[in-house]
Amino acid sequence: MENVQKADLTRVKPYGDTLNDGMVQLSFTLPVPFGEEASEAARQLAKKMGFEEPQVVYSKDLGVGYTYFILYGKSVHTVDYTKIEVPKVDIVVMSMEEVEEYIKENIKRDVVIVGACTGTDAHTVGIDAIMNMKGYAGHFGLERYEGIEAYNLGSQVLNEELVAKAIELNADAILVSQVVTQKDVHIPNLSELVELLEAEGI
Repeated sequence: MENVQKADLTRVKPYGDTLNDGMVQLSFTLPVPFGEEASEAARQLAKKMGFEEPQVVYSKDLGVGYTYFILYGKSVHTVDYTKIEVPKVDIVVMSMEEVEEYIKENIKRDVVIVGACTGTDAHTVGIDAIMNMKGYAGHFGLERYEGIEAYNLGSQVLNEELVAKAIELNADAILVSQVVTQKDVHIPNLSELVELLEAEGI
């Protein structure tokens, strides 16, 4: 293993088959009909993105004038990994039993938590994993915890309904699940929720 080439962490590049080859795989869709012209358009676009020797290795007709592409290309850019600083949050991870004991010893009453997917969001996988008794990946949800009253309101819940329920139950915490979309539709919905909470003094 002594002959293995080591990466220069001050000039890190993508790795494909060999160190520092800069090889990148990328995919995207173009609003053009499937064909050779479409593949050439994808190749030229990748070149304008800064990739050297771009190659279209796969394309698929999506119908109605759209084509999907997978390309390979070489990146000429590098990153100085040694200069990267990322702020980190130190947290204490507690087991279910430790959480229950903490509530019992320090809060000395049930903790009320209300959760929902708000607005038009119908994806309940995240909030269900946190709230529902069965939980996810071997971790139980809040409904199973002793000392926690968990209320899962489900999906497509109006912000007004969530706030009203939190006030009714005198909730200690509100959990909101939102899918982050490319068009950022979650931002105005969450902004509205914040405004409602501020108006209620919560």
